[in-house]
Amino acid sequence: MDISRFTRLSDTAWQLEQTGPMRVPAIIYGDAGLLSEMDDKVGEQASNVAALPGIVGASYAMPDAHWGYGFPIGGVAAFDADEGGVVSAGGVGFDVSCGVRTLLTGLTLDDIGAVKPALADALYEAVPAGVGSTGAIRLDDRQMTAMLEGGAAWAVEQGYGEPADLLRIEEGGEMADADPSAVSKQARKRQRKEMGTLGSGNHYLEVQRIAEIFGPGVARTFGLVEGEIVVSIHCGSRGLGHQIGTEFLREMVVAAEEHGIHLPERELACAPIDSEVGQRYLGAMRSAVNCALANRQIITHLTREAFADFFPDRALKLLYDVSHNTCKTERHVVDGRERELYVHRKGATRARRPGHPDLPEALRSAGQPVLIGGSMGTGSFILVGTEEGEGLSLQSACHGAGRAMSRHQATRQWRGRELVDELEARGILIRSPSLRGVAEEAPGAYKDVSRVVQATHDAGLARMVARVEPVICIKG
Repeated sequence: MDISRFTRLSDTAWQLEQTGPMRVPAIIYGDAGLLSEMDDKVGEQASNVAALPGIVGASYAMPDAHWGYGFPIGGVAAFDADEGGVVSAGGVGFDVSCGVRTLLTGLTLDDIGAVKPALADALYEAVPAGVGSTGAIRLDDRQMTAMLEGGAAWAVEQGYGEPADLLRIEEGGEMADADPSAVSKQARKRQRKEMGTLGSGNHYLEVQRIAEIFGPGVARTFGLVEGEIVVSIHCGSRGLGHQIGTEFLREMVVAAEEHGIHLPERELACAPIDSEVGQRYLGAMRSAVNCALANRQIITHLTREAFADFFPDRALKLLYDVSHNTCKTERHVVDGRERELYVHRKGATRARRPGHPDLPEALRSAGQPVLIGGSMGTGSFILVGTEEGEGLSLQSACHGAGRAMSRHQATRQWRGRELVDELEARGILIRSPSLRGVAEEAPGAYKDVSRVVQATHDAGLARMVARVEPVICIKG
């Protein structure tokens, strides 16, 4: 991307000025190197988002931003319903509420060394992964409705986990105002056998070693100890979320035209927040959020069972669960006044400031854990929200490394078997039903997550707390 087009706000903030139909500027975070490596489409899409009705503040893109459907992946935008604001399925994404949760084990690499291959096999057997993967759970229509209303709270009621887990999940594990009646029969059908499964693509269950601590005080609050093992789970709402996104994008193309909304491009299909389509989408999307929260809760339970076979005296405690494909109603100060806004985050993570009342009491003084996935051969990071993040990005941060090339390009450059062998030689065990899927997710197909996180840290969007390295990766 040509950075000469931007006004430089700082070393890590760049602004595309408001021109033409743009109602607000577009701000992209990242250092000059990251920005120049981004596809031109990122700037174009961020500018197009800035032209949507009711947008406030700015259209934002995080340091891991890359081209997406309508909104850039890594895009953040907030809309005010009182000013004709819209909701866009493309601003949430197809994998609604895809997110990450991290579990603390208290174990070390030495503890798991003798059982490492067997543990990898056990986790692979316990948690189904891959395209179209299904689990042992089967939901009838009544159970499906209860799950879509109750999220992780429903899962805990069914015996998947503990009530204490809910304190460490956004929304307390249960997204309010979900409307299961807005979820189609086809979406329900796709999800009926998929609870407790990872799916494919960049989703994973990863056993990780805490390799480095950057913020000792916050790390202590989070329970992070250098050298200890954590487990991270990255997945979302599976077929149900994808179906909801697909169906409502079609509806929103029509709704936008009916309401006189000019779309810079068709993929930005949207509807007024207060419209019938807008409200129905929000109800369905919130149901998909609950589906994802329930799914990660069930996978947590299955993971705990697998670990218990090897370490019966160890309890895996939940650090936090955060989503990065959502639209949530939040209160923010914009243009000098507090407003209720509909904040779209697509491939972006909410990063609550220290002291925020929505955070669990045990974490409130430090701020919200921000869980950033890397690649299966590099590492991931745990960050924490900042005070200044409110004014910079509506308390939003990056969500991962961000792809540097397409999956097709990756399969032309790498072979899955070679990658598995190479990573095993480095002490990283991969278990996957698809060698092609491994090739698609080759570490080299992603940006350097360390650069992305450093830019996020330097920009003040979130602060680095710890870096973790993969030990075992279950890959779809």
